[in-house]
Amino acid sequence: MEKVIDITERVPAMKKRRRRRTNFKFLALVTIFLFIIIILLYFQLPYSDIKKIEIKGAQLKEDTFYIEQSNLNIDDSLWGFKISEVEQAIAQHEWVKSVHVQRKFLNHVQITIDEWQKVAYISKDGEFYPMLDNGAIFNESNAIVPIDAPIFLKFENEAIRKKLLKELAQLKPEVLSLISQINANPTEADPYSITLFMNDGYEVRADANTLAEKLNYYPSIVAQIENEETSEKGIVDIEVGSYYRPFSDEYSLINDAEEKGEPTDETKGAEAEEGGQSEEQNDE
Repeated sequence: MEKVIDITERVPAMKKRRRRRTNFKFLALVTIFLFIIIILLYFQLPYSDIKKIEIKGAQLKEDTFYIEQSNLNIDDSLWGFKISEVEQAIAQHEWVKSVHVQRKFLNHVQITIDEWQKVAYISKDGEFYPMLDNGAIFNESNAIVPIDAPIFLKFENEAIRKKLLKELAQLKPEVLSLISQINANPTEADPYSITLFMNDGYEVRADANTLAEKLNYYPSIVAQIENEETSEKGIVDIEVGSYYRPFSDEYSLINDAEEKGEPTDETKGAEAEEGGQSEEQNDE
């Protein structure tokens, strides 16, 4: 025979469960209400104002420059600006590769700048202007001869200059740091011919199109040269193949050519430049 449960026995348990549900709903409503109050207070009180603007990654320009470009100020509302507008305002400069703006914590803005790499300097009217690996020339000059990157001389051809900058950006840092100066030495046969003067006393004859591919082996080439009996400095030619010629041999060849009235590499380059200038004048 089944046992019949009296409804009166279940009433206390039902009341207890109902009370729990009511209390839970009440706490949930109170929590939501308090959360809304806190949010409203946060936006109304100075806690939502910008208290710190941090710039990360800047090297070519001071932090203060990028802060000015962002149009953000201390005590402005943290939520009163669009991130995309700040990023566009800074990214418009040709030396800036990318910008990333973040709101951090309750009142902190972080702006991360990724600039194009400085790989060389170009000499103009006694001033030295940094050149970046995207081909742009930075607009701030340095009157002191720089030592942190190679100097370009006689690079009037913008296409060759940009090509060479891309090649320099692919060099290993330890190889790039060995280059002191780069001269354009164009000829009719090879308009991309260049001469590099290295900090260790060697000269390198190369082609701007294949510079990174071949010059990255420069330390091992020099090590082989210095392991031989002679320790004389000279010219490392990597234009086509790879060979070495001591300065004494190079100078003797130049002197012999001058005595015979034959053109040397230097005179060929000068004649090519003069020929190009005369053609431009004729076109005009």
